[in-house]
Amino acid sequence: MTRRDRRLRKVVTALVAWSALAGAALAGAAPADGVPRARAIAPGVEYSEFDLSASHGVARAHLLSVDLRNRNVRVDLLYPGAVAARATVSRLADARHALAGINGDFFNISETQHPGVEATGSAVGPAVANGHALKAAVPPGQRFGPALPPGTTTEDVLGVGTDRTARLDRLALAGTVSTARERLALRGLNQYALPQGSIGAYTAEWGAASRLRAVCGTDTDRGAPCSPDTYEVTIRDGRVAATAGTPGTGAIAAGTTVLVGREAGAQALRHLVKGEAVAVGSRLVAASSGVPYVFAVGGFPVLRHGAPLSGLDNATSAVRTAVGIGDGGHRLLLLALDGASAYRTGLTVAELASALRTMGATDGVDLDGGGSSTLVSRGPGASTVTVRNHPSGGAERPVPEGIGVFASS
Repeated sequence: MTRRDRRLRKVVTALVAWSALAGAALAGAAPADGVPRARAIAPGVEYSEFDLSASHGVARAHLLSVDLRNRNVRVDLLYPGAVAARATVSRLADARHALAGINGDFFNISETQHPGVEATGSAVGPAVANGHALKAAVPPGQRFGPALPPGTTTEDVLGVGTDRTARLDRLALAGTVSTARERLALRGLNQYALPQGSIGAYTAEWGAASRLRAVCGTDTDRGAPCSPDTYEVTIRDGRVAATAGTPGTGAIAAGTTVLVGREAGAQALRHLVKGEAVAVGSRLVAASSGVPYVFAVGGFPVLRHGAPLSGLDNATSAVRTAVGIGDGGHRLLLLALDGASAYRTGLTVAELASALRTMGATDGVDLDGGGSSTLVSRGPGASTVTVRNHPSGGAERPVPEGIGVFASS
């Protein structure tokens, strides 16, 4: 164990005994001498605030502990009704009457390298909400956020299955575009960037944002120029209703699918003619679990089977958001660092992994950080949530998704 690990362990030792510490005597307690003081905000859900000593200074942590064994507690994806849209975590939580929540995956926040192309605001990785697959992952070279650890991909997720157990997994898209003449592979679903030479499907869940970003960049270079070889086909009631030479914009009607192709994918779509019958099918396939997911969010793993991943950055310190899995998948630790000026140095990714392990997590993922890092919760008797940390930008940043915690009486 390194000296940093020992220091982090000392700071948060009390976390492993939370079930004994939580209670009326601790309700509303503030952190003292770096020791976390947990208070129950609902049966099975606790909130604490405490300090972590790190290489670049003191970081303040805000943590939600969620006991998935409590049948009155669940988690689900928070999102603003469309994949390519953004809202603040507090607005997302209040819209769903969530008890608490944090922000989610990294997302397509800007398009400075593609003048005239709209940033979609869509997240990088796969997303599952209430058991329904909303989107698939962009190619690794198209992601936003820190460099991926070796052996990880944009398909990595943290999810909770129908067995109420949390786990790290990988969700890959399996899909086809079928006609009487041929069957084509579908390699995109409601995602802001398509693999080179592929076809992607966009549904009403995408939203009204332009689909042009889908054909910009390459599998290895996010800033590469947009493809000059593109094609779009609108499928309505199972038949080709319209075609276009470039990706379009605007809301997609329910029951309608828009196919976008680039390079070889565009050439294949040009074979479709108006009125032709076309069937589009897609699903997200888990790499390791046969249990269907009721919730999943993208993020890159930093902790697996009790050990930090190799190659984690131990130099760049920042405000971060993360989720740890403990108690054999029956507990989630939702962590957001504070962005107030006194704590803005934050943690490195390596320190984040060590901190999650010290808190009792065996697995964990890093989510979007910086100005996106937000943790909200509802106080006793409150009808709306309160932001518990200080977002580093001075106000909440709109994000495409978050993790919501729900509690029923």
